[in-house]
Amino acid sequence: MVTQGGAQAPSAGARAEQSEAARQPKLGDSGRSGSGRERAELLALRSISDDELRDVSEQLYAADGNRAASGEIILDLQHRILTSEASAGKDYASKSLFKYVAEATLFAKPTFARLLALLDNYDKMTGHSETLTSEEEEEEEAFLEAVFRTPVMATLTRFFLAKGLYPSADAFQADLKDMWFGLYSRSSGAALDSSGFEHVFHGEIKKGTVSGCHSWVQLYELEKSGQLNYLSYSYDGPWAAFPDVLALQYRWSGYLKSIGSVFMGSSPEFDLALYTLCYKARPDQQCHVSLGGKAARIQTYSWTNSFYGDGQRFVASSYPVSP
Repeated sequence: MVTQGGAQAPSAGARAEQSEAARQPKLGDSGRSGSGRERAELLALRSISDDELRDVSEQLYAADGNRAASGEIILDLQHRILTSEASAGKDYASKSLFKYVAEATLFAKPTFARLLALLDNYDKMTGHSETLTSEEEEEEEAFLEAVFRTPVMATLTRFFLAKGLYPSADAFQADLKDMWFGLYSRSSGAALDSSGFEHVFHGEIKKGTVSGCHSWVQLYELEKSGQLNYLSYSYDGPWAAFPDVLALQYRWSGYLKSIGSVFMGSSPEFDLALYTLCYKARPDQQCHVSLGGKAARIQTYSWTNSFYGDGQRFVASSYPVSP
C-alpha cells in the first residue's frame, strides 16, 4: 500500500474515543488504583523503555507468520478524503473495499477460524446486556488457546516474564482474558454491555455512531454480509506488505464511522499481542512502536469505572493511530 499525504489533525473517530476516555478518572485518581499488585506492576512497567518497545514490537512483527501474504487481500480504496471531511459521511465509493480475500487460506488458520467463531457472540448496540453462554465461553477459551500457541504470543509472554510483570505464562494468559473479555457497562451502569475485546475486535454502536471496530476481519465480514457500506479512506500507511495501517470511513447498518483505523492483513494474534503490549506498557497514551523498520503509534485507553481482580483495569480501547 502507498504512503498518502502528510500529518493531519486527530480524526473525528479518535476524538470521540478520547472524549469517552477523558470522562474517566486517570491512573491514581481511584482509591483502588493503589493496590499492592498495581504498585508492583507500575514499577515493572516504568522499566520498559521506548527502545525496548520498539525492539519487542519488531519481534512481534517478525513472528507473525499468519499474516496475509501478497495477493491474499486485494483492496479497492477508490477515493481519498481529508480528515476534516470525514464527519460528513459522504459516500465516494461506488464499489466495495474488499475485492478479494483468500478465505480458504487465511481463515483456515486456527486463530482466524476461532476469531470468526467469536464475532457472532455480541450485540452491537450498547445498553443491551451481553450474556455469555457456556458455548461462547468455550469459544473464548479456544481462541486464547490458539493465540497462546503462536510464536507471536510466545514472544510477548517471554518479554513480560523477563520484565517481571507476571510470575508465569499461565498467570499472563489468565490476566489477558480478564482484561480483554471481562464485561463492564458503557451505558452508565444500565447493562453489562461491553468488553475490550468486543469494542476493538467486533465494534459497537453508541449514541448513534460506530465505536471501536478495529479489526480488518470484522470489516470484511460485515461488508461481505451487506452490513457495511464503504465510503472512502483518509490514510494508507507506508508498508509495502501486510500488515499496513488503513484509516477509512464507512457505515455499519447505516451508522457512521467517521474514521476507523485498522491493521490491514494482520493476524488476530498480532493485533492482540501488540495492543496488549502497549496497553500494559503505555496505558492511556500513545505507544511508539516499530514494524518492519517503520514507526507506528498505538493509542490505548483503560476502563476505570469498574475493575477486576486486585484493582486491575479492563481494556477500553486500543488501535493504530493514523495521521
